[in-house]
Amino acid sequence: MDYTIFLWLALIIVSTKLLGIFAKKVDLPEVVGFLIAGIILGPSALNIITITGANGDFLTDASELGVIFLMFSAGLTTEMEEMKKNMLASFVVAVIGVCVPLLFGTVAYALFFKADLNDYTVFLEALFVGVVLTATSVSITVQTLKELGHLNGAVGTTILGAAVIDDILGIVVLTIVSSMKDTSVSPAKVGIQIVLYAVMIAVVFLIVHKLEFKIADADHKRRAGLFAIAFALLMAYVSEVYFGIADITGAYFAGLMLCMSKIRDYVDVKVSDISNMFFSCVFFACIGIKVTLGGMTREAWFFAVILTIVAVLTKVVGCGLGAKICGFKNKEALQIGVGMISRGEVALIVADKGASYGLVSKAMFPPVVLMVIVTTLITPLLLKLVFKGQKAPEAA
Repeated sequence: MDYTIFLWLALIIVSTKLLGIFAKKVDLPEVVGFLIAGIILGPSALNIITITGANGDFLTDASELGVIFLMFSAGLTTEMEEMKKNMLASFVVAVIGVCVPLLFGTVAYALFFKADLNDYTVFLEALFVGVVLTATSVSITVQTLKELGHLNGAVGTTILGAAVIDDILGIVVLTIVSSMKDTSVSPAKVGIQIVLYAVMIAVVFLIVHKLEFKIADADHKRRAGLFAIAFALLMAYVSEVYFGIADITGAYFAGLMLCMSKIRDYVDVKVSDISNMFFSCVFFACIGIKVTLGGMTREAWFFAVILTIVAVLTKVVGCGLGAKICGFKNKEALQIGVGMISRGEVALIVADKGASYGLVSKAMFPPVVLMVIVTTLITPLLLKLVFKGQKAPEAA
């Protein structure tokens, strides 16, 4: 065993806490401090910690647990009635929030590189850039909205619902584009998997509801927290391995299934304690540690800037337009659009999938990484700005 991992973890925990406190002191969301801590410790600054080797693998795995706990907690604290009320809005926001980035991402690539879209291979490369921009990662948004007290309410639940639908739509789009390059990838098979996943979620929801009388008996008992965490991990595993749906989506659904249970508050406290003291620190720090911007050409830097601008505007405009169509006020539509900006690890995963299918070159990775980091960093800042002076909704 390489005991350096203990030093790395100590540095991550201390630095994220200190910079988190500093961020709050200067009126910024705590998560911004966590991200900056990772950037400082990573290859872009001090180069103390890297996501390579056995220790890097451990950090990556712990980071994945961090986002699973975060999304499980988001599901637990969701007000189901508010979620049901805003489900149609979530769907419309997600659909338009996927279509607009897909279109303009493709066009941006074509215009910048003067690509000949009549060339099928070039067209697929341009189209895949649009696919990368469709991704949404709300882990940063969830943490920021929790800090601001706006995770519940119409805006928060619409963002969460749209993010889940966005994840599924993203898989469909990725599969369709991939099948255009690799005929072994079947869109029909993926469609069947998604339908089966929906059926599985409905069945498990029904079982949990029927067993509520037994679950309630465990309120404020240690086994309630243990079994709930095991349930979240199981849902994450089944979602990813058997249905190809992101593990964090499974964890979020696990939380939703327990959000109206008597044990909800007790479990959320226990999960939050575990997450806040270790796993969330590692997750947010790892996003910063993954920043490696050395070796980029001038052209790559210019394209990264354009890609980032397109990434921000297409989510704000696309998701905001969807919200307006569903009757949200201008400020609320803006808040929803801003909440969907962050691409996070989802865009990196999509880019990695594209590379495996030969849809994106290694030269495209640095601009994508820079876009991911910038959208991740500015999302909490912009959320703080668009919610400024707004009273948090009262918990049900």
